[in-house]
Amino acid sequence: MKIPFEFVTTIHKDVTDRLMQINPSLAKEARKVLDVNKQERHIRGGMATKEKYQHMHHE
Repeated sequence: MKIPFEFVTTIHKDVTDRLMQINPSLAKEARKVLDVNKQERHIRGGMATKEKYQHMHHE
């Protein structure tokens, strides 16, 4: 299932901006998670591509 870009942007804005106004300590924790996710996303993308081609090879 592909999530619409607008929805992802809204979630990111909620977590980064709006949450800071509501609960700053929770916003800081969420920011840490988002930063780790951002650092690792290229690895996940590479793994997904590798898996895709392995499945194609086995068929």
